[in-house]
Parts: sequence; C-alpha cells; structure tokens
Amino acid sequence: MTSPAVWASGLRKRYGRRQAVDGVTFEVGRGEVVGLLGPNGAGKTTVIKMLLGLVRPDAGEVMLLGRPGTDPGSRARVGYLPELFRYQPWLTAAEVLRLHTRLASTAVPEAEQRECLGLVGLADRAGDRVGGFSKGMQQRLGLAVALVARPELVVLDEPTSALDPIGRADVRDLLLSLRERDVAVLLNSHLIGEVERVCDRVVILDHGRVATSGTLAELLGQRELRLRLEGVTPAAESRMGDHRREGDTFVVPIGDLDEVPDLVAELVKLGVRVHAVEPGRITLEERLLDIIRGGEAA
Repeated sequence: MTSPAVWASGLRKRYGRRQAVDGVTFEVGRGEVVGLLGPNGAGKTTVIKMLLGLVRPDAGEVMLLGRPGTDPGSRARVGYLPELFRYQPWLTAAEVLRLHTRLASTAVPEAEQRECLGLVGLADRAGDRVGGFSKGMQQRLGLAVALVARPELVVLDEPTSALDPIGRADVRDLLLSLRERDVAVLLNSHLIGEVERVCDRVVILDHGRVATSGTLAELLGQRELRLRLEGVTPAAESRMGDHRREGDTFVVPIGDLDEVPDLVAELVKLGVRVHAVEPGRITLEERLLDIIRGGEAA
C-alpha cells in the first residue's frame, strides 16, 4: 500500500503562554488536493511550517512521502509557496528558477524551467528582473518556484492572495492538472470558494485543533436540485428517484451538477414543463462559520 503524501500525528506547538497548535492529526493522500481552513490564528501556517521542518513541534510526528519529515530526502520532493516571500530583485525570473533548482539539488533542463514559467503565465517575462514585477506577477513566480523541481507534494500557503480573478482561475486549473499527474497538494487559502472548487477533502482548524475534516459531501451534505415543475407524470416522478415534494417544487438529490442538464432534458421529453432549476446545499463558508461560532460559544 502506498504511503500518504503527508501523515501528521499529534502535532503541538506553544508560543509562550499561547497554545498555537494542540494535537493536530491529518493525512493527505497521493494525488489528493486537501484544503486547510480556519480563522486567523487557528494555527494553519504553524502546522504547515511544522510539516516542512521550518518550526520544530513540541510534540507529534510528521511523515512526508513515506519518510520522516526530518529527512532531507523527503523535503527535496516537496514544493512550497510560503504566504510571505521575497526574491532577490536584481535576478530575472529565469535566474530565480535556476537558483532554486540548484538549492533543491535537482537537475531540471532549461527548457523545462521555461515551460514552468509558461504554466504560470510568465513565459514572456523570463528575462525581466523580479524587482519590476507586480505583486501578482511575483505570486505567479512563487508558484513556478514551488513546481520547478518536479515535486510529488506541493504545499501552498495563500497562493491566490495577490491574484486577480483570471490569475485565480489559472491557479485552479493548475491544481487540477497537478492532481491528474498524481501530485498531492495541501492548500491553505482564505478564499473558501476556491477551496470548494478544487479540493477533494478539507481539514478545518479552530483554536489550534482539528474541528472537523472530510470530503465536501461529508461536510456539506448531499447536493439537492430544486425543480419547479408543471404537469408531472408518474413516469417523471419515477425518473426523479427518491425525491420530496414542496408544493409545485420537487427536491431531487443529485451526486454531481453534471447530472442536471440530462435530468431536465429527460423531464421535458416526458412532457413536464420546467419553470425553474435551482441547485443547492449548504456552502463551505456557512459550514466554516457554524464551526467557528460553535467553538466560540463553547
């Protein structure tokens, strides 16, 4: 059985009188995209730094890609984009990548490094000095640095913080392509909608502890489709399966939004008039707020 990309057990960290992380345990599987969520001060960045050996835990254990987290060989296969970073302003984008491949002791051909810049939309800026880059361009360069050494695990701390909507969409596509290549991703982001779009599972931290974790279906419940219909026949009711009725509205459980066009088309063929179609379930943001408010009340 393949070991997980990240295995963390009982991580604890105290700064003075404040318990920043208190017994955090979770996993990230190979080729899995996992979101790390929580309010400011929940311990997300401290957990990430403990995983990568940048902060020493007071207690707990970390395994990366099947090897102890303290093993330099395991860290060499991890790409990391920190929340706050700065590259030497006198270097060009290409020189920054060249430097980081040397630091990672990984031989990456120049053509592959240029391809990496192309993945993040900086192909035509490879020869430009970083000091002239906007915040968004520097964020893109940081993503390229995280990916250039062919990592098997990528840890991203607020990767879309300085990006415009187009840049955020590019990052979503990039994360999905990493998953297709069986690269594991641990994503810390305050943009909950982005997490909901790309993550297979979510770990929610609150006050340094794991408040809850699971797939989106487990955390948010079954997706539902609310259909306002007229002229529903027994055959149409049968096609909607295990549904419930609220007046002229039929609430149908669905597994994926891709099912919606086919269902509507089949109902129309059966003579049903469709007046409104509304997908729905609790959002990840609503779930997060429930957890945080519940913790505050406790």
